[in-house]
Amino acid sequence: MDSWEASAANPPEGFSTADVGRLAGYSTQQVRDLERLGVLPPAPRAANGYRRYDARHVIAARAYRALAAAIGPVAARTVLPALAAGSVDDAAARIDELHADLALERRRVHEALRGLDAVLAEAGEEFDDGDAMTIGELAQALGVRASALRHWEREELVRTTRSEGSGTRIYGALAVTEARIVAALRAGGYGIPAIRSILQEVRAHGDPGDAQRILQQRLADLTRRSLALLAASGLLHDLLASMPADTRGE
Repeated sequence: MDSWEASAANPPEGFSTADVGRLAGYSTQQVRDLERLGVLPPAPRAANGYRRYDARHVIAARAYRALAAAIGPVAARTVLPALAAGSVDDAAARIDELHADLALERRRVHEALRGLDAVLAEAGEEFDDGDAMTIGELAQALGVRASALRHWEREELVRTTRSEGSGTRIYGALAVTEARIVAALRAGGYGIPAIRSILQEVRAHGDPGDAQRILQQRLADLTRRSLALLAASGLLHDLLASMPADTRGE
């Protein structure tokens, strides 16, 4: 329902909590919670003590639902009140940032996939013991700090061996593959716990392609979120248009 439709359907006595929930797809308790959290503007009370909402509340609830689908409910609870309270310029800039955040994450996933493609392409190649790498050599090859490799080892993401003579770290075929997978996933924005979970799957099945499939799923989720944000943008426009100018910092 667009803003003009909500206005046209707005009864003279206003909407009840149940009406807003029905129109926005929420329960009455969820509508009350959204008002308490500041997502919905405060609703005046009728003579009988019940809340009375108007078209703005319906639009705000629908905008929140769409925005939550794009960026998550916690972030949406922060972003939506800020959009409504700021100027139109501020709101437009913040919406641009949301699109840019998704675009950056998408670029990182593509970068991670490119790295994994290289890992998979070389997975079947013969690895001679003489090809084993030191921590400095591998760090340079991956474009990371040696301290990052040590941290990955402490987190049990990369399993190394030690040379019998000096006790220095040696990265053989398995360790190099694991380190490359970790580097690719880190480039894709994954945190240590998520990478550990992915590596457990890879180790269980012996297939580095599992990590690639997980990234492909993440890419599909980003596409869904991008489309959800596009849908939310129209509702956010309706929300801003429904707000009095003096409440939007103009």
